[in-house]
Amino acid sequence: MDSIMASLAGLDNFALYFVISIVFLFIFKFVYALVTPHDEWKLVKEEKNVAAAVGFGGAIIGFALALSGAAANSLSVIDFAIWGIVAIIAQSLAFALLRFTFMPRIAERITNNEVSAGAILAAMSVAVGLLNAACMTY
Repeated sequence: MDSIMASLAGLDNFALYFVISIVFLFIFKFVYALVTPHDEWKLVKEEKNVAAAVGFGGAIIGFALALSGAAANSLSVIDFAIWGIVAIIAQSLAFALLRFTFMPRIAERITNNEVSAGAILAAMSVAVGLLNAACMTY
């Protein structure tokens, strides 16, 4: 019984970090929607746009990877929140970098349901998320 109680000793911290993480996912969705010129939710839900679903899914995964790095390496909840904000900024910049340098027509291509554009966006988002998480190991 003592070993079970010892295992559950961190449950309150887990719950706190997990709830904050879910809140950050919703914040990221909102910020990402502001950064992108197209409405991902509308494209996915109403138009069943596969390119938008792939690109947005990759953005969420990339952000979750970065956020997991922040959670794993944070010194406190405040530290985690600060690095969560950094992760949101970095992932948003990844889209901007792709949009304004490598693929200036990416938003148009995703709106037109070009799956290749969604796949590249997803790959870039996941790659940046991995790098973001790795760089948070300071």
